[in-house]
Amino acid sequence: MTQKVIVIGGGLAGSEAAWQLAERGHHVRLFEMRPVKTTGAHVSHRLAELVCSNSLGSKLPDRATGILQNEVKLLGSLLMRCAENAAVPAGGALAVDRARFADQVTRHVDGHPKIEVLREEVREVPLTKPAIVASGPLTSPALAEDIGRLTGENYLYFYDAISPIVRASSIDMKRAFRANRYGRGQEETGDYINCPLEPDEYYQFVRALQAAETIELRDFEREDPNFFEGCVPIEQLAKRGDDTLAFGPMRPVGLTNPHTGRRPYAVVQLRQDDLAGDLYNVVGFQTNIRWQAQKEILRLIPGLGSAEFIRLGQMHRNTFLNAPALLDSTMRFRNRGQLYFAGQITGVEGYVGNIATGLLAALNLSRQLEGLRSWVPPPDTMLGALCYYVTHTDPKRFQPMKANLGILPPLETRIKDKAARKKAYAVRAADSMMASLSEMQDDVIMPRVKIHEREIL
Repeated sequence: MTQKVIVIGGGLAGSEAAWQLAERGHHVRLFEMRPVKTTGAHVSHRLAELVCSNSLGSKLPDRATGILQNEVKLLGSLLMRCAENAAVPAGGALAVDRARFADQVTRHVDGHPKIEVLREEVREVPLTKPAIVASGPLTSPALAEDIGRLTGENYLYFYDAISPIVRASSIDMKRAFRANRYGRGQEETGDYINCPLEPDEYYQFVRALQAAETIELRDFEREDPNFFEGCVPIEQLAKRGDDTLAFGPMRPVGLTNPHTGRRPYAVVQLRQDDLAGDLYNVVGFQTNIRWQAQKEILRLIPGLGSAEFIRLGQMHRNTFLNAPALLDSTMRFRNRGQLYFAGQITGVEGYVGNIATGLLAALNLSRQLEGLRSWVPPPDTMLGALCYYVTHTDPKRFQPMKANLGILPPLETRIKDKAARKKAYAVRAADSMMASLSEMQDDVIMPRVKIHEREIL
């Protein structure tokens, strides 16, 4: 029996959840507080707006995000379809024109006959109706306080930072060059713009980062010393050691500078941010340096001496639940039968992970309302491993997690070769997902989605 369902949050998880529920016949009220109440990180009213990178990660089928992308597509994800329609060149990664992507999602969700989008803030968790809370890492203070009362747990906080965006025409291509690592993607032109640094240029840049003045944290942020390791600002990395950046976001592996004929000492990569190719974001360069200083420091990078910055970096606090103490592997809140959480607030990191948990929460809430058994993704799939990790790890040591091969169960047979091992993980995950979905077909797990032969590797 279909019912009215509430979804809180119009980000990646909430938009996917609302559409999945509506496709299964439920009437959905999707609450999004923007533009009535802003977050400090979003810049528009669009649903599923990407506020950090424009990349959904590697699309290669033997990479962690590639495996997860394939699984979510197999489950009939709307947002993955929109991402592919809004894709921009990015080598082996799935990157999107963020405005076109958000426009597509907004149009699909707003136009669905069973979805009502309400632009207002929800200040309390609905406890008397079926609901999915996907309010994201920038949950409003009032709702966050109510969730805290409901959970009985202290919230955990981590910092997130946004990368700068540069106008492509302002990049000096006499110093920079186009190329993909190891020649992947569009070999003739290259999807990435690379700014190479020689040792003296690199260490001058590092010294400037180490001495840079950062934006002062607010009181509630200053009290929390934790930085989420998946999104550490570049100035923090520089302070960990002079060579940290050269082995991190500025590593030069797989690249040859055509101006010199050799590999640079370090490199800054820029990735296309819009379909027209007018804007590029600085890959891995999240920062909290004061804006005027940012411009001066970033212009030390060869090729960016006269760069026009469309957006500068900023850092803000992100919030997530202590999921292992509160949620089960279906994303259901353990003490409330028809209450689910999804997205980054659950401690799942990465755009595709957020989409995936929104889909999973919607699928299981729908099944619960229909009187069907819950579906838990197999633990040797990337979706299953990710959900198992965030709901079963030690609550005392919990930190957000994104898709990676390290959370998958070990292979039955040890494989020393790295490439062969990745392929084995990918094949096992695909086979396991297909087998699980085939078993559930009689329960109509995926309406309008036809299970087809596996296409991988």
